[in-house]
This record gives sequence, C-alpha cells and structure tokens, in this order.
Amino acid sequence: MIPLLAVAHGSRDPRSAEAVSAVFERVRALRPELDVRLSYLDHVAPRAEEALDELASGGAGEVVVLPTLLTAAFHSKVDLPGVLARARKRGPWLRVRYADTLGPHPLLLDAVERRLAEAGAHPEPGTALVLASAGSSDAEANAVVESMARELSERGPWGEVVAAYASAAGPTPGEAVRSLLDRGHPGVAVSGYLLAPGFFSDRVRDQSLAAGASVVADALGDVPELARVVLDRYDAAVAARHAAV
Repeated sequence: MIPLLAVAHGSRDPRSAEAVSAVFERVRALRPELDVRLSYLDHVAPRAEEALDELASGGAGEVVVLPTLLTAAFHSKVDLPGVLARARKRGPWLRVRYADTLGPHPLLLDAVERRLAEAGAHPEPGTALVLASAGSSDAEANAVVESMARELSERGPWGEVVAAYASAAGPTPGEAVRSLLDRGHPGVAVSGYLLAPGFFSDRVRDQSLAAGASVVADALGDVPELARVVLDRYDAAVAARHAAV
C-alpha cells in the first residue's frame, strides 16, 4: 500500500499541531494497514522535505502527498510543489502522487454543522451565519469559501449566510457580524472554516464576539468528517494516474 504523507501548514501555537495530529490518529484507526505520516511546511517538525527524504532513504518507491489545507492557494500551488521538486532531485526514484487539498468537500460542510451544533447554534430564520476562513490573496481560494457559504445557506434555513476572512480579504469576521446585525438579523452565529485552533481562530472569535455575535463555533479540528476526507483524497490520488508529479 502506498504511504500517505500529509503536509500541514504548521503553527507556533501548540494547539494547532495537537488538533492536526488527532485527525491523523483517526485516519490510522480507520485504516490501520496504511502507513500514515504527518509533516509540516513551517514551525513544527518534521518538515515536509525531511519526511520525503526519510521515505526515499527508507526504500519507498511511491508516496501520496496530501496538502492538509482547506483551500488551494499559495501553499498548495507554489510552496509545496517547490518542496516536492527539490525532494525529487535528491531522490528521483520516489514517485509522488499529489492529492487535492481537503476542501472543498461536502463532508467539510457536515463538520461545520457539527461544530455549530456543539456550540448551540442551529439553522433557523432568526439566526444569520458567518463562515470565517483564514483568508487568502488568491481570489480562487476565497471564492471557494463563498461557494461553501452558499451551500450552507441551501442546506438549512439560516436567515442569511456570508463568508468572511481573518486576513488578506474582506469582510473581516467583525465587519460581517456587524453588517448582518445592521440588516436586522436578531442573532448571528460564526463558524471558523479553519483546520485547527490557533492565531486565526482566536482572531475570528475575538472579532466576532466584539461585534456582537451570539455564538462562535470552534475550528474544525478533530472531527470524524476530516478523517474521512483525508482518506477520500488519498484514494482519489492513488486511483488517478495523472496525480503523479
């Protein structure tokens, strides 16, 4: 079976690595025969290049590399492919299948709804919803978040659903909450479309509550839906011959 190497962004906040590690413990439990390895682009060891070198030196002939990111932006389009290109020069015998990013995926909407329900927010006409992501300078990545906000609106009778961004784009979570309240919605719930707790989840929570949000759900983190998305992406990459890079 082809090993899976997940590559997460990494954060100085230890909560982030703890949450990501827990997701991949779920993946291992779902498929114990699969060699699942976790690495990071920054801040946390092992780095992606180190993990690839270890696989190559250990005799692996093939690996599925999973960009453990919710949207396809700079890290998945430029940063990680650069890492893979350098690793390929050092170990040209290692065949790499590059999987799609985790999002968008319908199961991630299920995960958002799970976190909202855990926080006490349920779809109802009297409550508007803000789906807040980290944000990106990549317009396509932000458009994915907007499309997911539309899908959440179609799923349940929220008063309104809008996307917001903690950085690099607008509106900010605070601006989105204030705008929804100004438009007459009695209450506003906020869900962070974020892989793990950390700097951006704290920013989303602080801005949203300061602007008058009634509920702010946690980052997705260790939820069963994420583990299932990981395996969906792995299986698709194994099946797709064009995924090798």
